[in-house]
Amino acid sequence: MKLLEINSSLGYFLDANNRFVTVDKITKEDLLRLADLVLTKDVEFDEYNEDSLKHQAHQIIYKSIYNQFLSLVERKQEFKDESERLYLEEYEKYKQRKTSSDNSPKEESDR
Repeated sequence: MKLLEINSSLGYFLDANNRFVTVDKITKEDLLRLADLVLTKDVEFDEYNEDSLKHQAHQIIYKSIYNQFLSLVERKQEFKDESERLYLEEYEKYKQRKTSSDNSPKEESDR
């Protein structure tokens, strides 16, 4: 799934409606949605190239987004491993609490 592209000397991102919109219109919500896609899907981007982007604002915005998302892609497995480790720790704590509460002595009224 392509999230960022350069076309006609302008930078574009894939919006929530699967349309490419110029990067100068990107919102915080768009960035969060795209970051989630980077972490959960196989994604691709057109490589940043200053010569391909003639609009200076697009150069700055596209380069920043591209570098951040590239970093996320490179660290994707690290994020996945960390979240699985945290989930496992919480699951183990829950399992211990459940086991200890199941083995606790019953009160007289419970018998």
